[in-house]
Amino acid sequence: MQLRLFRQMAPLFYCTFFFLAFPLIIKASDLSDSGLYVIPYPQQVIIGGDNFIFNNQLNIVLDKKHSAEDEFTANELIRDLKSEWNIDAAIGNKKNTSSIFLKRKKLPSTLGKQGYQISVSKNEIIISASGEEGLFYGTQTLLQLIQKNFSGYKIPGVKITDWPNIPERAVHYDTKHHQDKLSYVQGFIKELARYKINILVWEWEDKFAYPSHPEIGAPGAFTPKQIQELTDYARQYHIQIVPLVQGLGHVSFILKWPQYAALREVAASNFEFCPLKKGSYDLLFDLWKDAMEATKGSEYIHIGSDETYELGLCNECSKKANEIGKKGLYHMFADKCAKYILSKGRKPMIWESPTGLLEAYADKRFKPNMGLVLTEDMGEVGIENAKKARNLGYKVFFYDPNPGIEPLFLPYLYRENEDRKKEKGCLENSYTQLKDAAVSDAFDGMIRTSWDDAGLHNQVWMLCFLTAAEFSWNGHSPELEEFKETFFKNYYGLSSVDMEKLFYLLNEAAYYYWDTFERKVWHFGEVGKTWLPDLPRGDILEFDPYWNTEYKGMISRSEMELKKMDTALAIINANKNAGVKHLYDFEIFETIAQLVHHTGQTYLDLSQVENAIKEAQNQTFLNRDSAYSQLKKAQKIIEQNLNERRTVFDNLVNVWEKTRLPKGMSTAEKKYFYQQDRTRHFANRRPDMSYLIYDEQQLDLEGYLERLKAYIEKYKSNSFN
Repeated sequence: MQLRLFRQMAPLFYCTFFFLAFPLIIKASDLSDSGLYVIPYPQQVIIGGDNFIFNNQLNIVLDKKHSAEDEFTANELIRDLKSEWNIDAAIGNKKNTSSIFLKRKKLPSTLGKQGYQISVSKNEIIISASGEEGLFYGTQTLLQLIQKNFSGYKIPGVKITDWPNIPERAVHYDTKHHQDKLSYVQGFIKELARYKINILVWEWEDKFAYPSHPEIGAPGAFTPKQIQELTDYARQYHIQIVPLVQGLGHVSFILKWPQYAALREVAASNFEFCPLKKGSYDLLFDLWKDAMEATKGSEYIHIGSDETYELGLCNECSKKANEIGKKGLYHMFADKCAKYILSKGRKPMIWESPTGLLEAYADKRFKPNMGLVLTEDMGEVGIENAKKARNLGYKVFFYDPNPGIEPLFLPYLYRENEDRKKEKGCLENSYTQLKDAAVSDAFDGMIRTSWDDAGLHNQVWMLCFLTAAEFSWNGHSPELEEFKETFFKNYYGLSSVDMEKLFYLLNEAAYYYWDTFERKVWHFGEVGKTWLPDLPRGDILEFDPYWNTEYKGMISRSEMELKKMDTALAIINANKNAGVKHLYDFEIFETIAQLVHHTGQTYLDLSQVENAIKEAQNQTFLNRDSAYSQLKKAQKIIEQNLNERRTVFDNLVNVWEKTRLPKGMSTAEKKYFYQQDRTRHFANRRPDMSYLIYDEQQLDLEGYLERLKAYIEKYKSNSFN
């Protein structure tokens, strides 16, 4: 009996002994099971030993020979402890006070300047790093390890050794169709630093007041002084601001101006410079000089130059392309630009893949400039081509694949193909490609792109940004499902509920919204359009019912969408009431759900309008008063719909403009100059925020209402003759 009991208990005994003697390296799921959700997940985590238990008092101890940057890190830690946890901390060396030591010491060279170690014990925490970046990153991880308990706070007994797989991790911040306020940009920079992003590639287009050509900057554009202040601010958080001022293509913000029209490759398109005109270079060099002077201290400048649809089409370029090929023409432009930028002490980034570069090498008619830093979609790059380009001496960044151009919300959890069949979402695509790239040792850097084509609010991109931060830092862990849970709990707090369900509903809502009215017609051509119901005519209420038959499928889909948006709004309210983090995100989500809800309601309202007019027709020979009543019912439905549209849209604009300048804003000193470009971006359909309700405006429901009201008056007075 005793022997059998010993045999049953032996495995537990040996496991307990092993754990005490040899702490375990754990997975991300094990850490989250402990209530800890860390992004990016550290490379090595060993759990075991005493927890660090403390009240709301902490002592921060710096090395005696600390740098100014280390002191900033300590003070930033103090501010964050207070603002996020209501913990009072100060720099000093108080006895009998729980202490966090920030130490600079030589660590294994494999950790580099960004690597760090955290050691947690009963009475103290030691964060060690070789470099200033590493010490800062250690504090950012520490802030994610804090847990509240009944008596105060605790940090579990862990030992962390951490370093990045990819040294340069960038977020592409595209503001071509909106301008965020300076305070928002500062908060955004600080948020990215928390998750160890160290480059912000800022595509500002006309949101910068270029001193050399002041007409190009939009009203309210950031001044050079403001951009330099933001650059210096970001550097404190170990983030480099890299200006992206488009070069060869994507230059409608420049070439829309009549005085520069002569520099176009094709007269009718404001999208692309002619690479053979000296004036193209004179103008671009002016703008790039302005950008570089406003970002002193940055290493790179990005010159874009992708999507050159018209390249080689003008007479002179066509002849040159026959000599050196279109790829040669492209690299001829890039070479001239690179030489100028390198002469100014910067490294030029460009949207070019190693594939394209290697093709140019093989062609042998034009050798690409050795100073170019190549940045391109991972799918276009390929790991083997990246290695070949690096062997030639080029620096190679890849960018996380484009999530899509869907409006309102990103297709995180699924995407729809042309047949409306669901495919894997952009989150899974990013996860797969980022992990492969991170562990390949083939890339110098990563850029998470965020094209502003569809005019999404920047906060909607945060899951994309943090996904890139996670898997470019650590390509080994966690798994995708673990990361989703970690993101929602880390970013929105432990009190957040049903977040994946909410994201799925908003994912669905975006596709529904995109299919309504003529939104897809704008970008894709002949894919369907919604018309208004027939209006009654003549004294006998002549009317052709067709609307409910024609749009039966959309009516049914709208009924379902309304229920889904009711569910989404309930989840949003539950989270707002639960005291989640990043409450502003939920305000944005709410405006999206309300707009989609109104869209669905519009289809149901139009259905009811036709039903009311049809019933009026049925009653006109039986009970004229009843017919009149049905016509007035149709009128009231439309009036209520228009009032709801105004309310929903005005609320959306007010919420979004908490962090933005009014879109298409003009000032007393300067009027905004609006012109569409050949890419037909959804967000550029209109100069202001009305691009989101432009389809409803195109219906001209207001004009329909006035015509209906005029008919009702005639019907009431029987004055058709």
